Amino acid sequence: MTADDSFGRLDDDYPAYTMGRAAEMLNTTQGFLRAIGEARLITPLRSPGGHRRYSRYQLRIAARARELVDGGTPIEAACRIVILEDQLEEAQRINAEHRQGLKPASTPPAA
Repeated sequence: MTADDSFGRLDDDYPAYTMGRAAEMLNTTQGFLRAIGEARLITPLRSPGGHRRYSRYQLRIAARARELVDGGTPIEAACRIVILEDQLEEAQRINAEHRQGLKPASTPPAA
């Protein structure tokens, strides 16, 4: 990971957005954000005053849940689908890393 990559990752995880701003960015309601929090899809961090704060990563997850709900999926099912999609993506990433680490060393040509 380069220094540029680490800064980008910090931005993804930094809880920069208030609930109102997050709802506005996602074109949804604050109630929707509360509901996916209650379903444990995302857990917003809290400011010292107790206000919910969301990261870009959390907003991407919320946006995916919103797509599913807009398509008619119940919110609880949408949250479960997003969780499973995230777990699958992580497992595929780990598998790819293992495959790269387990590639057989090239053998010299036979004489």
